[in-house]
Amino acid sequence: MQPPPETTDRTMTDTITWVDGHIELVDQTALPHEEVVLRVTTVSDLVAAIRRLSVRGAPALGVAGAYGVALAVATVPDAELAAAIESIRTARPTAVNLARMTDRVAARLADGFGAVLDEAHTVYREEIAASIAMGTRGADLIDELLGDRDVRAMTICNTGGLAAVRRGTALAVVQTLHERGRLADCLALETRPLLQGARLTAWELGRMGAPHHLVVDSAAPFLLSRGAADIVLAGADRIAANGDTANKVGTFSLALAARHAGVPLVVVAPESTIDHDTLDGAAIPIEDRGAAEVGGFGDSRTAPPDTPAINPAFDVTPAALIHAIVTDQRVIMTSRGETP
Repeated sequence: MQPPPETTDRTMTDTITWVDGHIELVDQTALPHEEVVLRVTTVSDLVAAIRRLSVRGAPALGVAGAYGVALAVATVPDAELAAAIESIRTARPTAVNLARMTDRVAARLADGFGAVLDEAHTVYREEIAASIAMGTRGADLIDELLGDRDVRAMTICNTGGLAAVRRGTALAVVQTLHERGRLADCLALETRPLLQGARLTAWELGRMGAPHHLVVDSAAPFLLSRGAADIVLAGADRIAANGDTANKVGTFSLALAARHAGVPLVVVAPESTIDHDTLDGAAIPIEDRGAAEVGGFGDSRTAPPDTPAINPAFDVTPAALIHAIVTDQRVIMTSRGETP
């Protein structure tokens, strides 16, 4: 049985890892005010952590699913194992990585716990390698698109190490640009209603020492129209076979604004996020998280009690609005008609 790899080249604790028979994960609901590491010892606690967004982001959810299967094998009676694994894989429906990595590790059940844990460690290692590769490919693509001038990037939600294990997806590109001395600014959208951009992305950018500004979601289209950014970088929770992408709600609006302003939108996500079984964006299930998140934040209520709300956690950006999709393995030029 192989141990998890040593952790190097990082600016914070790994988002999620396996330690002495249990899962440890950074509680993203506590950031930026506290850095809390949760010790998860039961499947029900893991499912609850996924649903309340203590762990979130497609790559991180994939690792959570992988280690969740190992946790289930170690702690759940055989008669209840299938149900426990199913509760993990369905905890959030939009991000394909969660179900995909849960299924991948569960396929090793017949080989015993050691094989299950080794497969989960492999998923963990692959996500770290994928983040490094995406950062490099994305930064190289921006060099091709923009030349050698310093880059002003705009991002939505959180796509950094918190959404993966380290470095991340779209924010890995930002980090690579910063490390190359090419980042002039990163405009991070606050990302209503849970403010992942304000709470998490701004925190990560500060930790890496990158120049950045926080932007109100509704200001982003206007700022793009005034030339405030050279590139828009977004992640993806699922990429359909035709190149349509599901990402944090607000990405579609940002894509429309970027197209109007003539600013390229580049989606950055691991190859594992591409779902060839989902033909187009219309077939992607979109999670609705209920009214509570819209009516206030935390314990503070802003809307009248019992106000109904529509709260999709994600939206779908058509491939026609995406300039390119960058994965850990390739660059897909959707602007030239290429599909995943």
